Amino acid sequence: MTDLTLVYISLSGNTQSFVKRLSDYLAITHNLTTRQINIKELNHETFPVTEPFIALLPTYLEGGNGVDHGDIEILTSPLGDFIAAHDNAKNCMGIIGSGNKNFNHQYILTAKQYSKRFGFPLLGDFELRGTSADIERLAAVILERQVQWITNH
Repeated sequence: MTDLTLVYISLSGNTQSFVKRLSDYLAITHNLTTRQINIKELNHETFPVTEPFIALLPTYLEGGNGVDHGDIEILTSPLGDFIAAHDNAKNCMGIIGSGNKNFNHQYILTAKQYSKRFGFPLLGDFELRGTSADIERLAAVILERQVQWITNH
């Protein structure tokens, strides 16, 4: 049985590395089994996700500064399509964004946009591949969110 589903897209391997290390950490420290769905491997196919899940994605935007221009998502939109399909958004407990802080206002902008678009919370962020501290911090946030979800649903 899966205790936690992680739906993500990884283009450069950073998000996939983070998801794997997060899954390993949750298994070892909390005895949680994860189901990992990498949207990149689905070739734009969608299917219903009936269990609660956490979404993770990097930020790839089209130029600009993320404030008055350059806030158009590129390359990661299949994750948004997947969340929108089959009413999957209703089962998303929240989203975690990644990016590069060198991009200032564009840092995790896509995750912020998804949070607003779908109405689920932005749970946190990590830079590039994330650190061990990011894994521990975000695992705690995910576990707390899971308890809130179960209580409210």
